[in-house]
Amino acid sequence: MIRKRHPWLTPPGPVSPGLKIGLLGGSFNPAHEGHLHVSEVALKKLGLDYVWWLVSPQNPLKSQTGMAPLAQRLAFAAERYEHHPRIVVMDVESTLHTRFTIDTIRKLKRRFPQVRFIWLMGTDNLASFHRWRRWQEIAKNLPLAAVMRPGSTLAPLHAKVALRFAKDRHIAPKSIARAKPPALFVVDGPRSTASATAIRARSGWDEALVHAIPPC
Repeated sequence: MIRKRHPWLTPPGPVSPGLKIGLLGGSFNPAHEGHLHVSEVALKKLGLDYVWWLVSPQNPLKSQTGMAPLAQRLAFAAERYEHHPRIVVMDVESTLHTRFTIDTIRKLKRRFPQVRFIWLMGTDNLASFHRWRRWQEIAKNLPLAAVMRPGSTLAPLHAKVALRFAKDRHIAPKSIARAKPPALFVVDGPRSTASATAIRARSGWDEALVHAIPPC
């Protein structure tokens, strides 16, 4: 089920005290196996209870050119991947009226103080994390977990955020439940080569939308 835009009165899924929930943000243009891979590795290696996919209306660092409408990206992600019992797809930034990650996570933490949130990303995003608005404040608000992706294996060594918080890097993934931010976890496992760029380049994204999603 897609979490529609509505007053943020009820949680999008279980939010019992002590639950560990990974937040995977992005354009999801389109959602693909790489997103699923990051989620499943994080669920297993970090001992997470759920992963919330935060589908962004518009990533401030990405062009609007070629960006499918939010409703279509949400519907595509939900149809393809929300059958997973521990993945929830939502347009939380539209609901919370936020544009930047730091504002989104601060509101989520205020709304659900009983939950232990962890920010998830691939190591390809770790390399550009320093371009995010108030990135150091993000790192000080919740633990960061970067799942290894092909082509970015050196990012954990050279990324600005990795250098800035080198002393806060942890090597025991499941200790994330006890880690106080700033805390950086680099998580290895089988690596997926899937990418949204490659899918769009093969022209499968537009065709998939036409066949899989009713007109809005």
